[in-house]
Parts: sequence; structure tokens; C-alpha cells
Amino acid sequence: MTAPFDCVIRGGRVATATDDFHADVGIRNGRIAGLGEGLAKGRREIDATGKLVLPGGVDSHTHIEQLSAAGIMNADTFESATASAAFGGTTTVISFAAQHVGMRLRKVVDDYMALARKGAIVDYSFHMIIADPTEATLQEDVPALVREGHGTIKIFMTYDRLKIEDEKLLDILLAARKSGALVCVHAENHGMIAWMGRRLLEAGHTAPKFHALSHPRGSETEAINRLIIAAELLDQPIMVFHVSTAEGAATVRAARGRGVKVFAETCPQYLFLTAEDLDKPGAEGAKWMCSPPPRESADQEALWCALALGDLQTISSDHAPYAYDATGKLMAGPNPTFKQVANGLPGLEVRMPLLFDAMVSKGRLGLHKFVELTATAPAKLYNLHPRKGSIAIGADADIGIWDPNTEVTVTDVMMHDRTGYTPFAGRRLKGWPVTVLRRGEVVVADGKLTAKPGSGQFLPRGGGEAAKPSGRITADDRLAALLGAKIV
Repeated sequence: MTAPFDCVIRGGRVATATDDFHADVGIRNGRIAGLGEGLAKGRREIDATGKLVLPGGVDSHTHIEQLSAAGIMNADTFESATASAAFGGTTTVISFAAQHVGMRLRKVVDDYMALARKGAIVDYSFHMIIADPTEATLQEDVPALVREGHGTIKIFMTYDRLKIEDEKLLDILLAARKSGALVCVHAENHGMIAWMGRRLLEAGHTAPKFHALSHPRGSETEAINRLIIAAELLDQPIMVFHVSTAEGAATVRAARGRGVKVFAETCPQYLFLTAEDLDKPGAEGAKWMCSPPPRESADQEALWCALALGDLQTISSDHAPYAYDATGKLMAGPNPTFKQVANGLPGLEVRMPLLFDAMVSKGRLGLHKFVELTATAPAKLYNLHPRKGSIAIGADADIGIWDPNTEVTVTDVMMHDRTGYTPFAGRRLKGWPVTVLRRGEVVVADGKLTAKPGSGQFLPRGGGEAAKPSGRITADDRLAALLGAKIV
């Protein structure tokens, strides 16, 4: 008689964003086909006694095999980055197809898709970065690409070669609204950052530690507020990436409180690092440089509070791996100014272990909230649920089996990406994924990768529920109706 299941994970404690219970998990054809006590034998049996059986992580903000606007290629390939993801319990990533000025968005997406098909080990999707909002981009490429399953757009409000000014911001928001896409935004005030950076350099303050000062906290708050007002004008939902300050979180909370459809995330670097981590000898502080920069311990507390309240809905890694050598952080030489250093930190592999240690092992927010923030909420926001993000009948069998008692000291050499370091080295974490399955296939076990490059699958998705306008009527709408005009 043929075994009813391809694989059974037996005897573990299964946890979702809302429930946890002891049960066997039966897998058939890559999907969860059974949950219960004493399931029939599978062709493969995995003993999860004493362990937690959790949904595979969904990391919704990762830069992989991406060329920066300054011409710097980050350290990872799709193979190395997604292998690193798997070792950390993440089974789905959303990366970027990054347009630069002069590039046709259609070709950009096709090129990144080819790279992922060749190397990806976990499943993947893309956000489309728009840096050149030409008529062809907005009127031709965006509608077609959204229909093909690229349901999110990212823009930057800062960086010389990427920034989108207010009028073009509205054009992109309108194009997204017409196509049913969600718009994700790096929100910082470019003028404030440029002005502060110039002043610091003129005064001889060039070391990496001054990067934190060069991004005034108010630059985040102002840009988030300006973005929200623009989105509110068009009733276009938005996602604010990597909120780093208490004031930024409060701005999001205030907008959500008045009914604006705005979502927001933060990242481990803002929950576990501060600006003081950049204060290292020589250029070493460059390893801790990202934008926005880490802030203060009071901001960490405010962000944890915002996560607890639901003002921030997800925690992504913002994995942006630049090696500490001439190919990355030190491209301008061994003693670069903070303005010459590529911004970004590696974090795909340690995102979930860092958060498990804080949230589950140390009890901050708890197991259900850990699953919600790292898997279920991003899957729902980015229209991957119910296929991804939970343990339920019919869902993909993306599962991390965690030993809650395993203690690991994070080191540079244990990471599986190609950056060569982790900004979280030296931290002692309790809880680690010991076996990871992607669509029912064991991809990590006993500290070894067992999946092949290119075995990850593309996940086409539209904007989904998150991208649907709220339907709120604003004062501008009322005036437009009175005057017989139409805003959108």
C-alpha cells in the first residue's frame, strides 16, 4: 500500500500566528495535506519531538544580486543569498528588480528574473524599483508587469541617482492605483541629508560614525508625512520601508488612526543596533552603515511598542550585502568618507534567529507574534497568503523546525552569504532552525544545504487586498465633486 504522505513531521509543537498545538504534519505533493494526532506513516519521517514546527519565514525586503545606482554590485548571488535565507529559516524572499535612469523597466525585470531562475534556492518574488518614471515606464511597462505578477513598486525619496520628486511621486502613485499595485517607499528627506552631509564633510567629520548624524531623525518623519499626504490625495495604499525612529512610527500611527491605508515595517538593525555601533576604529564602522542609520535605545523601545500595537506590521531584513573590501564598502579606498561608503547590511540569515531569541526565548511579544511578524503578515500584505506564511491544509509545506534550546553565538564565519561579516557577530542567541523544508523538500538539515540552485520558484502575485484603495472621501474629493472635477 502506498504511504498516504510523502513526509510526516511527527510529534512537534505546531505554531501559527494565532494558535499552537501538538500535532503531526503530513505533506503530500509539496503541500500540507494533514494535521492531527497519529497521522499515517509517510515515506519520510521527521521526528520533531521537543521542537517547534513553524511556518517558513517570508522576508519581504531583500537586495540580491543588485547593482546600485553608484555602479556597485552587492556581494550576493541569488544562490548565495537564498542559501543563507534557508539556513536562517526563511523560505520565501521578495527581492528587487532595480531600474536606473535610462533603463527600460521591462528589460530590468526580465534580467533579474533570469538571475533568480538560475540561482534561487527558496521561492521568490520581486518589487519593481522605479528610478526613471517615463511615460513608457508608467503607461506601458507598469500595467503589463503588474498583470504578469509583479504587484509592488518601490521608490526612493532620497539618493542623488534614485530620488523621486513630489510631482513624479504622484505620477507613480496614480499609475500604481490604476494597475492595482502597492507602492513601497524609502522615505527620507533628501535635502536635509545632503545639507547635513556637506556640513559634516566641510568640518572634517568624515569617519563612518558620522553617517548616523548625516541622516537627521527629522528627515524620516518629514518624508513619511509628505508621502502619506500624497498617497491620501489619491487614495493609494503605501508601505513605508524600514522605519527607524520613534517619530516615524508615531507619524504612521497618526495616519492609520485617521483611516489612511498605510502599512509600515522595521528591521533588526533598528531593534538591536544603535548609532554607537558605527563608532569603530578606522573605517570599520562602515560595516554598520545603512540608511536610515541605527538610532538610539529609546527608538528601539518605541519600535517594539509600535510592533506590539500593530502600527508596524512586519520585520524584514533589508538584506543589502556589501563586502568590506574594494568590491563593496571600500570601493573608494581603505579610508573612505562616510559619503563614499555603500549603504547596507547583510541580515537575511540572522533575521529570524535574532527575533526568535528576543520574542520567544526572552518573552518579548511571544511566539504567535513572532510567527505573525516574520511570516504570516508579510505573506498577507504582499498577496502570498494562504499559499505562504502559515501552517494550514493546502498551504505550501514551507516549514522551519526550531530547537528552542539550541544556543548559538553568531560569528562572521558561520554566515552563508558572501558578505564576509555580520553586524550581529558576538551575540548569543537561544533558538535555531535545525531543519528547513521548502514545498515539502528538506533544504537544510544537520547544518547542510540539500537543495539545488534554481530549485526555487517564482511567485507571481498582484497587489492584492493591501493595494486596494480605502474608498475614504477626503476634503479634496468633496471639493472636486462640488466643482465637477475628477482627481483620479
